[in-house]
Amino acid sequence: MTRTGADAARHYESALDHLLFFREEVDAEVRAVLRDSPRSVMGNVFAAYLGLLGTEETAAADARGAFEAFRREVDPARLTSRERGHLEAASSWLAGDIHRAGRLLAEVSVACPRDALALAVGHQIDFFTGDAVLLRDRIGGALSAWDADDPHYGPLLGCYAFGLEESGHYQRAEQVGLEAVQRNARDVWGIHAVVHAYEMQGRFEDGIRYLDARARNWADGNYLTVHNWWHYALYLLESGRTDRVLEVYDTAVHHEDSSDAAMELLDAASLLWRLHLAGVDTGDRWSTLADAWARRRDGAYYAFNDAHAVMAYVGAGRLSDAEALVRDRQDWVRRADPGLSNVSMTVDIGLPVCRALVDYGRGRYDEVTELLLPLRRRLHAFGGSHAQRDALQRTLVEATLRGSRPDLARTLLSERVSLRPRCRYDRQAQTRLAGRLGG
Repeated sequence: MTRTGADAARHYESALDHLLFFREEVDAEVRAVLRDSPRSVMGNVFAAYLGLLGTEETAAADARGAFEAFRREVDPARLTSRERGHLEAASSWLAGDIHRAGRLLAEVSVACPRDALALAVGHQIDFFTGDAVLLRDRIGGALSAWDADDPHYGPLLGCYAFGLEESGHYQRAEQVGLEAVQRNARDVWGIHAVVHAYEMQGRFEDGIRYLDARARNWADGNYLTVHNWWHYALYLLESGRTDRVLEVYDTAVHHEDSSDAAMELLDAASLLWRLHLAGVDTGDRWSTLADAWARRRDGAYYAFNDAHAVMAYVGAGRLSDAEALVRDRQDWVRRADPGLSNVSMTVDIGLPVCRALVDYGRGRYDEVTELLLPLRRRLHAFGGSHAQRDALQRTLVEATLRGSRPDLARTLLSERVSLRPRCRYDRQAQTRLAGRLGG
């Protein structure tokens, strides 16, 4: 590790451990690396990745400034090939090309399959870009190089389980995720993979029991706390316990002490949107959430976040704010470098989705259908998981139910029920459709 002293190397290893287990102490350990060895190549790379992993425009800008200053004094010829790979990957992502960063980290993983940082960051890139096959195979391609007794083998199994789930291997995902959590009960990403597998199979009560039994290991003190509570709330919603959904929202998903981090706000918006689609009164929660999104003053950075900000504005009845965001993104794509990953994400998926959400708020259901129908098998291109994107799939279903396309509603619901027969939402929607057709 070039320019990295022994103490800094120990902090680096500790930071890796915290990163793999989503512990908040990772930030302090990376700062300790740079305190002990300010010119550490991998320390500065790690710091850059931390500025990017939250999909926060401001944090990324701060990381970019620090990393560019560091790069000006680095001679790549004096670095190892692994360090050069990381240097280019971090630089590409900071410059807005997340897809190239993912490809570069894949090359690092081929040459150095036991580089846990390359695997962990690459795995998150695959998630942010919605690439289910790479989410699975990036990790699967490296696992054989690892000793099963290595303490980091377990969290890599958790990553692999999530990739298996997103690519449709639900039973295998459950099996691998359970093994990961058996190795370390506080593997919150492994827990997360298991609950995704239950979600996609419609095993909502199993999910509640699984999370209840492990609450002390996931329910606080890690970067996935809010997201796993979000999963818990989805299970409750499918079980018909709407009062408990709102209780979880108020105590764990979004409240006055929430950090207003983008990844937490999008969970809050997604949960309230599902309740909105189901006709549940959520009181003044939309207004509070819309205020939180507005405080961020986000520019165009990650289209997936934009869609959830628009959900909040539409839910709060602030359609002018939603339309202003759409106009801003339209202006941005006209002047932005077309090589930026977020340009294609915004043009191809983000803007049509945002327009559809605004149309839904205005009751223009046929327009919603026209916008979302061509995208329903391509929504993964702007990131997120199947479970997260299902809020948009349900929006399409609702638009067909409320608009002039009951024939399409029947087809969509037949697809959904055939995959998850126990999904409460789909069964209720079928009942509504039958009533409409019968009338």
